[in-house]
Amino acid sequence: MPQTHEVTNQVPPHHGHDVAADPALLAAVAREGADWALPELHALGVLAGTGEAADWGRLANENPPVLHTHDRYGHRIDEVEFHPYWHRLMDTAVSHGLHAAPWAEDRPGAHVARAAKFVVWGQVEAGHSCPVSMTYAAVPALRTTPALADWLEPLLASRTYDFGLRAPAGKRGLIAGMSMTEKQGGSDVRANTTTAVPAGDGTYRLTGHKWFTSAPMSDVFLTLAQAPGGLSCFLLPRVLPDGTRNRLHLQRLKDKLGNHSNASAEIEYEDAFGWLVGEEGRGVSTIIEMVNMTRLDCVLGGASALRLGAVRALHHATHRRAFGKALVDQPLMRNVLADLVLESEAATTVALRLAGATDRVARGDGDEALLRRLGLAVTKYWVCKRVPGHAAEALECLGGNGYIEDSGMPRLYREAPLSSIWEGSGNVAALDALRAMVRQPETVEAFFAEAGRAAGTDRYLDEAVAGLQKQLADPAEAEYRARRIAETMALVLQGALLQQHAPAAVADAFCASRLGAGHGHAYGTLPTGIDTEAILDRARTQPA
Repeated sequence: MPQTHEVTNQVPPHHGHDVAADPALLAAVAREGADWALPELHALGVLAGTGEAADWGRLANENPPVLHTHDRYGHRIDEVEFHPYWHRLMDTAVSHGLHAAPWAEDRPGAHVARAAKFVVWGQVEAGHSCPVSMTYAAVPALRTTPALADWLEPLLASRTYDFGLRAPAGKRGLIAGMSMTEKQGGSDVRANTTTAVPAGDGTYRLTGHKWFTSAPMSDVFLTLAQAPGGLSCFLLPRVLPDGTRNRLHLQRLKDKLGNHSNASAEIEYEDAFGWLVGEEGRGVSTIIEMVNMTRLDCVLGGASALRLGAVRALHHATHRRAFGKALVDQPLMRNVLADLVLESEAATTVALRLAGATDRVARGDGDEALLRRLGLAVTKYWVCKRVPGHAAEALECLGGNGYIEDSGMPRLYREAPLSSIWEGSGNVAALDALRAMVRQPETVEAFFAEAGRAAGTDRYLDEAVAGLQKQLADPAEAEYRARRIAETMALVLQGALLQQHAPAAVADAFCASRLGAGHGHAYGTLPTGIDTEAILDRARTQPA
C-alpha cells in the first residue's frame, strides 16, 4: 500500500545553534569595548538556541497572565499569575544582567555587553523584555534622588530574580515598572490628571487612573502626577515598608495584539503612597532619561526581531526544495533573503553603536551624549518602523507553513509593531528628532561628524549626506517633512557605520539599495551585481 503520510521536504527544527554567533553583533561588541563579555554572551546564545528555551517562550505566550483582583474570601489582592516559564525567562534575563546590572559594573563596555545579551535573549521571547528594560531604565531617574538610589539601586541591579509581593527591603532583587500614560492624554503626559498630595512627612498620596502600565507585578513603579508644584515624578512601591499593600488597584489586563506573555494593565491609585523623585514640577525632565533608555531598548528589540526573522527565513529556504532545487538557490529568493539580512545587519550595527554611546555617556562623555540624543531619536523611528514589514516578508518566505502558529512566525509578526509604538510612536519619535535639532544644534554637528567618518567611501552615501544637509537647511514645513528627515538621517547613519565596519558586500549593497536613486521599497529588489552569497553567510547558523 502506498505511504500517503511519508514526510519529505520538511524543514528540521532550528535548534542546537548559538544565537550569539552573529558576525555583526560580535564585531560590534569587540569594537565597542565589551569583548570581555564574549564567553557569557556565547553561553547565553547557546541556551537561546535550545529547544528547551523555545518551549519556554512558546508556552509563556500560549498561557498568558491572569489577573486575580480578589481572593476566595473577597479580600482585594490585585495579583497577576504567570506561567512558570515566564519566571524561567525572567530568571535567565536577570541572572545574566540584562536588567540594571550594568549600572553596578565599573568597567567600560558594561552597557554594550548588556545590549548584546538583550538582542540575543530577546530572540527566545520578547514579552519579558519589557520589565527587564524598565528596570534598566529606572536607575538614571532614581539617581536624581540620592536617598532613594542609595537604597534601591543595589536591589535593582541584583542578579537575583525574586518574584513575589513583599516589602522592597525584604527582597533580594527588585523589578521596576513605569506608569505614565492616561486615557485622556496618551503621549501627551502633561495632560495627566492624577494628583499627588503631600502627606506632611515627606511622602505623597496619589489618586488617579493610569491607562497603560506594563508589568504591573513589578516591585516599584515610576509614575507622573500633578503635585502642588506641577507635574512631578514619583516612585510607588507595590508593598509598603511595613509589609501592607499599597493602594494600587489593577482594574483589568489589556487584550493586546501580541506581547501575550507580558501583562499590561489599567491601574487606579486610591490615595496611594509614593516618594517624590527629583523636584516638584520637573517630572518630565526627571523621567526623560528613563524614556531614553527604554527607547534604546526599542532599537535593540527591533534589531533582535530583525535578526530572528532573517535567520528563520534563511534556515527554511536552505532546507526546503521547490522546482528541483533548494529555495535558497533560486535567484529571486536569494534577493529577498539577502535584503532581509541587510536590514538586520544595519539595525544591529547602529543599535550597538548607540549602546556604546550610552556606555560612554554613563562615564561622562559629552560628545557622545550629543550623538546619542539625535541618533537615538531617528534610529528609534526607523528601525522600529522596519520591523513589521520585515516580519511579514520573513513569514512569506515560509509560505503557508509560516502562517501556522507552530512555525513561530505569527508570534514574531504580532510582536513586530510594538517597538514602534512603545515609548512614542513614529510621529512622536520623528518630532523628537526635530526638537533635538532646534534646542541643541550641536546634536546636528555631532551627527554629521559621525557620518563624516565614512566620507568618500561610497557615492550613494556621499550624495545622501549632501541631500540631507540641503533638507535641514530649509526649515519650511519641517514638521510636515519630519518623517522623511528622520528616515534619511537613520539611513545615513546606518550606511556610514556599515561602510566603516561591515564587509564591502554588505555595506555597498545597503547603500545602493537604501540610498541610491530609485531604490526599491519592497524587499527583494536589490540591484544586480550584489554578492548575495557573502551577505547570506552573515545569517547562516552552525551547530553550537
